[in-house]
Amino acid sequence: MNRHHLPVRTCVGCREREQKSHLVRLVWAASKVALDRNQVAPGRGAYLHRRPECLELAIRRRAVGRALRVTGVNSDQVAQLLEPAVGADTSA
Repeated sequence: MNRHHLPVRTCVGCREREQKSHLVRLVWAASKVALDRNQVAPGRGAYLHRRPECLELAIRRRAVGRALRVTGVNSDQVAQLLEPAVGADTSA
């Protein structure tokens, strides 16, 4: 039997594990949080479901900065960055 390994990551909002392809990846680039659409940018990444409740939890818990191991993450900037991506997932 030939099994293919599917990468699994943890959502920083709800802490549920999910296939990497079902999550959006955030990275720290040029002193701000950036969306890594292709999920290949170098460095530490933070993964998040495309659900409004996960975004709210991540912002409330300040989980994005903690996952990226940086200080000074702007919650408003994270929310604005992810608004177009949140709710765009139709596969779930």
